[in-house]
Amino acid sequence: MTDSTNPTKVAVIGSGNIGTDLMIKVMRLTDILEMGALVGIDPDSDGLSRAARMGIPTTADGVEGLIAMPNFAEIGVIFDATSAKAHVANAKALAPFGKQLVDLTPAAIGPYVVPAVNLDVHLDALNVNMVTCGGQATIPIVAAVSRVCSVMYAEIVASIASKSAGPGTRANIDEFTETTSSAIMQVGGAARGKAIIVLNPAEPPLIMRDTVYCLIGEANHDLIRESIHQMVADVADYVPGYRLKQEVQFTPVDQGDPVHTLLARGSDRSEVRAKVSVFLEVEGAAHYLPAYAGNLDIMTAAALRVGEQLAIRQSQSPAEVGS
Repeated sequence: MTDSTNPTKVAVIGSGNIGTDLMIKVMRLTDILEMGALVGIDPDSDGLSRAARMGIPTTADGVEGLIAMPNFAEIGVIFDATSAKAHVANAKALAPFGKQLVDLTPAAIGPYVVPAVNLDVHLDALNVNMVTCGGQATIPIVAAVSRVCSVMYAEIVASIASKSAGPGTRANIDEFTETTSSAIMQVGGAARGKAIIVLNPAEPPLIMRDTVYCLIGEANHDLIRESIHQMVADVADYVPGYRLKQEVQFTPVDQGDPVHTLLARGSDRSEVRAKVSVFLEVEGAAHYLPAYAGNLDIMTAAALRVGEQLAIRQSQSPAEVGS
């Protein structure tokens, strides 16, 4: 079993804000993982400078530099915190080596993983996708509703501080909406999903706020409320700043309301009975990023949880896996 005496070495590709925050989380929060390398393309980046000062192997030659590093064979898990386009190239370069990749970009080459919802299903995948920050924050809520009743439509709105949206986030806006919408259905269990991201320019910057709307049929509202509260607690176990902003709301849907435009083709509009509204906020842990950057913190915290479980799975014998 992987433990503090024999941790799994990991590499982080991307020496920007997300990669550096993830590096610090690995160093501070887990005994299961150990930093084996920080990889970037800018030799003057703050992330690479910090890593070098802390004695972590670094390279500014990208994924090719990682592959050429003397300790590359010891790396068990590789996190990619670059961009969707870069991850496609990185995954292709790393494919011959059989390393497990945790993709923090919206590239979505591998299956979507949201730790509180479906992590156990994909522990043997060579490439797992962390969806998006909005997805990590909101898909657990959709899943919490869908495990009680059918969700005919789910819509999420993720509002993040503009200052927390770096060039990678801004370049991936289209991928964000497409990937999150897809994962709302595939992981959250909604029949149809929609995602919206808002870059809030307010000063001082506001922490991440997320709104989740679900259209449902006849269902026990108390059971839905209980399921949502349990899911919030499950996510907060690895993202301490994750919380409900106010109590779950249920709004009746009248038969005259034009919700048919939101439903999947073939759905019976007459079955829609209520709208569930859930309001969340995510405060960052401020390991490297400011506390208002909860959108980035939830990605690195979720990725850390996934990396730990992948490492544990790698250390298990076939008999342990089968049990």
